[in-house]
Amino acid sequence: MKIAVAKYPIGAPRRFDDFAEKQSLWLREAASAGANIAVLPEYLSLELGAIFEAPIRDDLHASLAAIQRYRGAWLALYSALSQETGMRIVAGTFLLDTGNGRYRNRADLFSPEGGAVWQDKLQLTGFEKKTGVIDGGDALKVFDFDGVRAGIAICYDIEFPLPVRAQCEAGAHLLLVPSCTDTLAGATRVRVGCLARALENRSFVAKAVTTGAAEWSPALDINTGEAAVYAPMDVGFPVDGILVASNEGAGWSYADIDVAQLDGSRAQAQVANDRDWRGQLAPQLLQATVERCS
Repeated sequence: MKIAVAKYPIGAPRRFDDFAEKQSLWLREAASAGANIAVLPEYLSLELGAIFEAPIRDDLHASLAAIQRYRGAWLALYSALSQETGMRIVAGTFLLDTGNGRYRNRADLFSPEGGAVWQDKLQLTGFEKKTGVIDGGDALKVFDFDGVRAGIAICYDIEFPLPVRAQCEAGAHLLLVPSCTDTLAGATRVRVGCLARALENRSFVAKAVTTGAAEWSPALDINTGEAAVYAPMDVGFPVDGILVASNEGAGWSYADIDVAQLDGSRAQAQVANDRDWRGQLAPQLLQATVERCS
């Protein structure tokens, strides 16, 4: 299976049709490279904020409310592109109004058969908490397709071991990570989280990022980080766990993953973090004792 992860440049579309044309160009490029699944970045829907005049565009709360009118067109666009290209598409995330002016950060996964599933972001960053209108999700899922079971962990979620572990214990071998960070520290946290989850769970992790400056946006003004696909740091895989990583420019990065190879490599593995996980949960290890050293 070939995975495409985007280092996606935030633009300033004037109409939804402009946004749709950009998505078509990007996703057709990934399909022409032979990708089976394409991952776009977190907060992708906020690029639609550029469509509106300054009083809405410059106000995050007003932008969140305004982009809801494009939710139906968004779903139709990515469903059509998935069917056209034959790829599964993680369409970044859409800040979805769930009622009473509350929003959830939702990643939709589209299939070439016309279906779609979703995962909401569970943990909120400081920025999201400060908005006062974004809620964390309350459901954790995994998805089956093409002989693979996958989970979605949106940006900050990949920094939390236990929900991701639950996805992997439910059979996920692949974690899809749409992300958006505005500082090098934030990008590092997500990168380290991806590597840690790949190590702990003996899984593949595919991360998409935003790039470039969008001074018009109260949320996407600065974007950092590199797109990458990670693997366990063990026999049969790169010693640094990096199957592929983007360079300075925007674009797609591609990696081939083989779940059968991943499973088969366990017999030669130097360590067994995934199988040794429960050892750390022994009752006597769940609380440290305090001793005085004097």
